[in-house]
Amino acid sequence: MVGICVFDAYGTLFDVTSAARAVAAEPGREAFASQWQALSQTWRDKQLQYTWLRAASGIHTDFWSVTCDGLDYALEAHGLAEPELRARLLALYRALAAYSEVAEMLNTLRTEGFKTAVLSNASPAMLEAAIASAGIADLLDAALSAEQVGVFKPAFANYALVPACFGCARREVLFVSSNGWDAWAAGAYGFRTAWVNRRGEPVERLPGRPEHILDDLRGIPDVARAL
Repeated sequence: MVGICVFDAYGTLFDVTSAARAVAAEPGREAFASQWQALSQTWRDKQLQYTWLRAASGIHTDFWSVTCDGLDYALEAHGLAEPELRARLLALYRALAAYSEVAEMLNTLRTEGFKTAVLSNASPAMLEAAIASAGIADLLDAALSAEQVGVFKPAFANYALVPACFGCARREVLFVSSNGWDAWAAGAYGFRTAWVNRRGEPVERLPGRPEHILDDLRGIPDVARAL
């Protein structure tokens, strides 16, 4: 029986496009507004790619550095390498908006007796800021970071932080991520899994597949109850 629900943070609980979207809506940002979506996607792609490359090479740095590097690449790629714009985007990234269903979903889980946690590549300082900004600190039992093991997901050392923290078996954990590769790796480690496929993407061509696929987080309490 599942007793612990663990969530990836960026893209799962927090909307990684919200920083660029907010900047695009500011007065005088017409040039940025015309391509904010493309830039935001490049930023996210490079952020993830750099975590994988660093994990594979063993050359680790913290997630904030990776986030800055990804943004620098995206700004140059889209012809928007302006220091003031960079600073504004990074300031907003520290306080990303949570998806609209997050607070109610976490509150339901907690009310029904489930433990809840975040397991993220993000540094503890990034997680603390994002969780505080979203107002969900009292709805989480733990915030676990890749910095505790010095390597990014999908290295199994990250998923091992959960049973070490809660003293539980792997099959007592429901792991939820918006990243198909993350849900796959968590399942390979031994967790029950749910993939929040917000963009309607194909299932990753990897051995195995997520046990549950949802459009958003609203169905997570139902999934947890049934496991």
